[in-house]
Amino acid sequence: MRLVVAGTPDVALASLDALLASRHEVVAVLTRPDAAAGRGRKQAASPVAQRAREVGLPVLQPVRPRGAEFLDELRSYAPDACPVVAYGALVPAEALAVPRLGWLNLHFSLLPAWRGAAPVQRALMAGDEVTGACVFQLEEGLDTGPVYASLREPVGGTDTAGDLLGRLAVSGAQLLVDVLDALEDGTAVATPQEGEATLAPKIGVEEARVDWSAGAAEVDRRVRGCTPDPGAWTTFRGERVKLGPVVPEVSTDLAPGAVAVEKKRVLVGTGGGAVALGTVQAAGKKAMSATDWARGTRPAPGEEFA
Repeated sequence: MRLVVAGTPDVALASLDALLASRHEVVAVLTRPDAAAGRGRKQAASPVAQRAREVGLPVLQPVRPRGAEFLDELRSYAPDACPVVAYGALVPAEALAVPRLGWLNLHFSLLPAWRGAAPVQRALMAGDEVTGACVFQLEEGLDTGPVYASLREPVGGTDTAGDLLGRLAVSGAQLLVDVLDALEDGTAVATPQEGEATLAPKIGVEEARVDWSAGAAEVDRRVRGCTPDPGAWTTFRGERVKLGPVVPEVSTDLAPGAVAVEKKRVLVGTGGGAVALGTVQAAGKKAMSATDWARGTRPAPGEEFA
């Protein structure tokens, strides 16, 4: 089949590579326009755009995938199907109607759980023990289309969103290829979603701030769910500090946010128990171990994260 593949960030690269190696023909890539990135905030192409150009594929980068010029260009490639992995924009009805077999979205949850932009992050923050990925038929509703296939993935006790996404990106890429093979063979069957839907909106910077009045387990889940993006954070002496994954501790008499420096670890009190800090990154500095941070910062007894 002829495919126009839609995707933008790193997590979509495994699927693009798998489709390039499949029996199908990738004729073009659809991705978001170049955007400011890095400390210098220079304009940069998306990871998917960069990979596409490396292999000589045409790259479509409309600001919105609904203009007449874009639709004419999409039609010119005569795609049989358009696989989607984290494209980052809503696809309008006019574009959905172009490929004869429609648009197939690889989504990193077991729908209808966690519809939206941050399914893995939300699953971790909610304490889900199992998540997964599925391939469904894209329609105008938010992740509401019927599901062709799915896979399950256990959530490890120390998994970050980056860890879990990395695994799902690889297993999901093969799932996407399998569904496209079945579509071409005429054996694919899509099943309507059943059960209660939950939403997974993008996590903003403010939501990534650690609430020290929460219990240690909840703090742990929030930090892991926000790692690596947007990054969990707190403040110390009025300045923002970014935190890497923490380790929950059962018993402590520390008040929420209170810092206690020990010989081999740094503890912070929560609303129930404490957590041992992993890495700490002060503004304008590199991430370092919590003990190195404490050695340089020298928290006084009673000082707190806020």
